[in-house]
Amino acid sequence: MAVPDARHIDEVDDAQQIDVTLVLKRREELPKSLVEGSDTISSEEFAERYGANPDDIDLVCRTAQDHGLTVLKTDRAARKVQISGTLGQLRTVADPGRLTWVQSTDPVTGKSTEHRHRAGTLRILPEWNGIVTGVFGFDDRPQARPHLHRRDAAAGDGISYSPDQLGKLYDFPPKADGTGQTIAVVELGGGFTQENLKNYFTGLGLTTRPSVTAVGVGNGQNAPDGPEGDDGEVQLDIEVVGALAPGAKQIVYFGGKDDRGFIDTVSAAVHANPAPTAVSISWGKPEEAWTPQARNAMDAAFMDAAALGVTVCAAAGDHGASDGVKDGQPHPDFPATSPHALACGGTRLEADAKTQTIDSETVWNNRNGWASGGGYSTAFKRPSWQTSAGSPDGVTRRRGIPDVAGDADRDTGYEVLIDGEEAVIGGTSAVAPLWAALAARLSEAKNRRLGLMQPQLYAGIAPGETVVGFRDITVGDIGTYQAGSGWDACTGLGVPVGTDLLTRV
Repeated sequence: MAVPDARHIDEVDDAQQIDVTLVLKRREELPKSLVEGSDTISSEEFAERYGANPDDIDLVCRTAQDHGLTVLKTDRAARKVQISGTLGQLRTVADPGRLTWVQSTDPVTGKSTEHRHRAGTLRILPEWNGIVTGVFGFDDRPQARPHLHRRDAAAGDGISYSPDQLGKLYDFPPKADGTGQTIAVVELGGGFTQENLKNYFTGLGLTTRPSVTAVGVGNGQNAPDGPEGDDGEVQLDIEVVGALAPGAKQIVYFGGKDDRGFIDTVSAAVHANPAPTAVSISWGKPEEAWTPQARNAMDAAFMDAAALGVTVCAAAGDHGASDGVKDGQPHPDFPATSPHALACGGTRLEADAKTQTIDSETVWNNRNGWASGGGYSTAFKRPSWQTSAGSPDGVTRRRGIPDVAGDADRDTGYEVLIDGEEAVIGGTSAVAPLWAALAARLSEAKNRRLGLMQPQLYAGIAPGETVVGFRDITVGDIGTYQAGSGWDACTGLGVPVGTDLLTRV
């Protein structure tokens, strides 16, 4: 898939060293009961039954080594083999076609980057046909951007909330704090320091200081890059989770922004043993910007999560129905469009946190390009559990997002501490960790994993009707789509009423 504004620099030399991830087929296909969340399985049994066949792993490793390549890592459960070699050596087992160095600019962030760009048909060894289902690493274009919106100091004070105040406004179960649960946080840049987190959580007056550890995936690492880098995303996510589920253990996984890095990082989080209760993902890009093989590989990782009882929460995007694409057409954000991710949209919440009184809550749309993401997938069919929601926009055969929502407007944003500086941040980046924390508290209260929550959240609902466990958001739009009663493509089912959700999950 071509990058629209890519400017050619040079051909990639065959002597270039490249690491590649090979995704292998499942030993056995996942049954519907696991994919749709009505049943779960242990990590050990998953690897044995639904991971890669050991014979397939052996074949791939042996042939790679026969061609002079180095096998870096194998992961039976995640069905991956990572290999390394020169481009010339890799071409003998997986020929990427034309590989060039290009420079491209993200149309939303304006950031320019130099990266490898693949064009043409990718061909693999004949003996790998039917075994290797995906090859990632040749094209290393940035495949994700963070979904956050920071309030400028010049914008004035406005309205803001600490995350724990939002937990009370959204009626999170008061007798649960996430104890005994693990929340995995996926990050693709930036970092944090324990000192900054200690200062933030101490300032909130938490009696329990959240446990936060970092794990590097591939070349990813906890590498703080300052307030103007990706630290804002990383520390926002950690602080929202920690304030709302202080008893939960947080593991922050750092990987690369290309599709290989993103998928590998998600897989590492999902297949940790023991598996986490929830995964928070605040990164994404328009669905059409992803290759079909990358979308399928990410969705397969989310299927793994459902089978393992892991709830995956993904931000729905911050640029309205267009997702920042300037062609006049709607573009939903991936990975939120995966049917196996809980897509998290955004609202504008005006409330008195002291009295816990909500004055109003509407769809987040600042009318300046910043608005909740939403819409309908062009890659995924509407899952069976979403059919009962109806479609106010007449799109009945495609996956609709978001599923749920929460406060996301920076003008009613989250009070956080970024690299020692107080800040107010919005964006659906904050909603994904909010819902991950809620999933942990619900899981603790129910004493079981929730996994893929959507079949339970959508069960028994009717078009245009408010759903128990949610407060319906009926005012506002995200450009192409308008909010209304019941599920809609702006804020999904609505914002949580946490204690009532205990009756639905």
